[in-house]
Formats: sequence, C-alpha cells, structure tokens
Amino acid sequence: MSNDKNPSKNNLQRRQFLCNVTTGTGALIAGAALPRLVKAQNTAPAFITADKSRPQLPCGVMSGDINRDKAIIWSRTDRPARMLIEYANNESFKNARSISGPLALPSSDYTARIDLSGLPAGQRTFYRVRFQDLQNPSASSEAASGSLLLPGGTERDITFAFSGDEAGQGWGINEAFGGYRIYESMRRFQPDFFIHSGDQIYADGPIPAQVKLDDGSLWNNITTPAKSKVAETLADYRGNFAYNFLDANKRRFAAEVPFLVQWDDHEVRNNWYPGQQIGEAEKRYQQRDLNTLAVNARRAMFEYNPYRIDQHDPDRIYRMFNYGPLLEVFMLDERSYRGKNSPNLQTTLNEDAAFLGKPQLQWLKQALLRSRSTWKIIASDMPISIVVPDLNPDVPKDTYEAWANGDNGKPLGRELEIAEILKFIKRHDIKNVVWVTADVHYAAATYYTPEKAQFTDFKPFWEFVGGPLNAGTFGPNEVDQTFGPDVKYVSVPQGMKQNRSPAELLQFFGIAKIDAKTRAMTVSIHDIDGKNLYKVDIAPEA
Repeated sequence: MSNDKNPSKNNLQRRQFLCNVTTGTGALIAGAALPRLVKAQNTAPAFITADKSRPQLPCGVMSGDINRDKAIIWSRTDRPARMLIEYANNESFKNARSISGPLALPSSDYTARIDLSGLPAGQRTFYRVRFQDLQNPSASSEAASGSLLLPGGTERDITFAFSGDEAGQGWGINEAFGGYRIYESMRRFQPDFFIHSGDQIYADGPIPAQVKLDDGSLWNNITTPAKSKVAETLADYRGNFAYNFLDANKRRFAAEVPFLVQWDDHEVRNNWYPGQQIGEAEKRYQQRDLNTLAVNARRAMFEYNPYRIDQHDPDRIYRMFNYGPLLEVFMLDERSYRGKNSPNLQTTLNEDAAFLGKPQLQWLKQALLRSRSTWKIIASDMPISIVVPDLNPDVPKDTYEAWANGDNGKPLGRELEIAEILKFIKRHDIKNVVWVTADVHYAAATYYTPEKAQFTDFKPFWEFVGGPLNAGTFGPNEVDQTFGPDVKYVSVPQGMKQNRSPAELLQFFGIAKIDAKTRAMTVSIHDIDGKNLYKVDIAPEA
C-alpha cells in the first residue's frame, strides 16, 4: 500500500518511468498449478543498500475474481523476477503461509498473478507480495501489502461499489486536483468488491500535458509516452493500463478492494465491433483492422487485471461470482460477440442483431436459473434503454452502439436479446434481478415496469448507471421507451454542455448494500467526494 500523496518531482518522474511499458513480446502468462503451501520463513529478505538493485513494484498490488474460497492476487515488477506471496488471517502475519509463485517476464510485461484457494470463508485475508530478482536471487523487493474479505461464513451485510469510465477525453491524473480522488471516496465505504463496468482505459484518447478549462485555468495531467497517441501496438495498450496505476488513490483502493472487471469499447477503440475496419475518415490510425487491435487490447487487459483465466476458453471475459446466499454477480461481455453497429432494427434475432451472442445468452439464462442467492446482479457495460448513437466519423448516420435504438416501439435489433432475457426471468420466476452499468458518463436510476412498456412480458426490475470515474461528463441521453423505463434519477441536467471536466465534480459511483437480516438491498448514487445524491431501498421478492 502506498502512502505517497505528494511526491517530489524526481519521485514522480521515477514512478512514470517504472510504470512505463516495456517492448517485450511473448505469450500471455498461462495458469500454472498452485505451488505447495509452506510455512513462512522467519528470515527477512536480503537488505540491499542500493535501492535500484532491488526489484520495484511500481503498480502496487491488486486482488480480484473472488469466488467462495478463491482470489487472484496480482502485481507487477520492473525486471525478470519471481513473485513471492505471504498471506494470513491477521494483519501481523502470525502463522502466515508463503508461496513461491510464477515468474514475471518481459512476455507478460513483468506482470504476475497467483490464484489463492482454500481461503477462510467470511474472513479478511491479509497478503503481501515481493519479487525476487532472477539474476540476483539475494535481491528482493520491499513488500507491498493488501487485504481482501472473502464471502461466506456467518451471515453479514454485503457492500459493493460500481462505476466505470476512467481517464477519458484527455482528463488524466491531475495531482493538484487530488488525482483519481473518486477512488478514495469509494474506499471510505469499505466495499467488499468493486464492479468496474468497462472503459478502464481510453486507448483512443491521448492525454495532453495541459487542458484549458472554461474559466481560463489549466488542468495539468501526468503524461507518459504511451498516452501521447492512440493505442495500436501491444506496448501501447500495456502503457494505457500502466498509466492508471500512477495514481496513488487507485493503488490504495486496489490494495484493499477486490476488482471484478469487464470491458467496453475504449479498451480497444470507440464503439468498436468484431470485423470492423477503420475508415479513411479516421486519420489517427495506421493499423485499421479492429480484430488486430482487439487482440492486443485483450491481452494487455488480462495482463493488467486480476482475471482468472479460463483454461478452456482463455479469451473469455463473461463469468459469474458467488457471494453466498445473499448475492451472485454475472459479468457480461458485450463486445466480443456482437454484430456490427447498425440502425439496430432487425426483426429477428440473427447474427447481425447479436449483442451477447447465443452461447453467452444461453450461459446467462442457465446461470440465473441455477442461482440460489437472494440477489442476482447483472453487470452490463452498456445501459438497457439509454440511446447511444455511434458518432464515429467512419460510420453511417443513424447507427447505434448499445441495446436501444430509439424506436420506442416493440423490440427490434439488439433489444430482442433483452426481451428474451426478461421473458426468461419471468417465465421461471427468477427473483431479485438488478442491473448495474456504466458507459454514458453520467449516473441514473431507472425502474422498469410492464405497465408503461411496449414489450410487457417481464417482471419489474431496477437498473443503476454509474460513472464516470475520471473522464468527461456527458448526457443526459434520449431514453428508449420499449421496456417501460421510469427514470427516477439523473445526475446531470438537461441541456448541459458536454465533456465537463472532473474539476466540476460531476463524477459518479454507486454503492449497494445488502442487509443480512432483512435481505433488503439499498442502492445509492454518490458524487466524486462521496456525497449521497440518490438512494432507494429495494425489498426482496417473497
């Protein structure tokens, strides 16, 4: 955990250098068998007088993909080294266990992860990570510490945060502003985990050193070479992910709160879809094949996040997480299997109208059907009824990016998938399904009822939109009426100037808390400094 709130110029330049991307290539780290657990050694790591002789941990530590008794622990170093981890159920690390973990090599940009299993249910696990230099085994890094709370055990309340949209529209890390200070606001709620609903990076959005604000003042960004242009190579994408770890607030949050991550469009390029070719109207790109860009982006995203890689389908992003009798979380992938962006008016659910695609759609329905938890949270990186036009210069007019098409009539195009999901939930009387999402750069709370809808074969449900975390604020958008949305709250006013800077404090996140005794869920929307803007209590279905 880092305490550097106001680093000197030299330290700042050093952190920028350390988090800069390497140009190494090679295969993504494969999931190796978990090494045998042994008792922690009582000897301290070798003392190195010259700090540069020791491996560094420029991005801190991070956990994620929590599932019953499992957790991924992630970190990154600056040279070929072996990841070492100690963990215990107490902060003093009494009776700690240690693991000699995988190698961090240029082929993974010196990132490494360990999949811990057999962790105690319902308890906080404390861990610390070191890296041992491969060329000089007596040289080990200082330890970076973190902790995570496992689900299960004695019934207790569950709290989680959700948001998205990070470092967009040229609004990067401004340390005079407090950096990504929204992460510190979320941390104060002590969530069990954080759902990051995509746009973790803006690979198509370079970050300049300065941006002039409306009042004439300057927004000063930390900059790096990787953020000076649109991302095209693997090194570019790695540099985009590394950039966000320059922020002390994010590193501190990541050391204390596990991440559940999905992707949206800006991890690759604005509004992308498989098979797309970037048109000549977009002058910034030399590589115009989106499939090639997506391969680089996905690999960098997996390298820089605590993903549990599916050995049978190593490209798979959609997955689920069981938090016991109160909660299950279903993370969707709305990029990898979609048809091309279009007017979105198809009358049959074919490949052109696909958003999740048949295998993922079937997986979601069966996973919901099997769930025995009270609440089922569907993390969708794009909102259901908010209309998101595709305004890229190389696409035709009246092209749409999300589920909705603005038609307001019966379901068409990608809406056919939503209709199928909602009908399935009603037919099988699946209770307490709530959607959380991001993407549109403002927050909203919407209650859907069949009485107001064109398509009526569904049970009422809630959708909550978070974001941005640190990006331009936009909206509010048009809302499609097909599924009867009753918009209860919107965080920005109509007619607002678009792309408002974070300095205007219009950055948003959600907090959901499930009461272990009543099983009711309370969802609230907060601003950049944690102020409560909207709250609703949702009673569970009997």
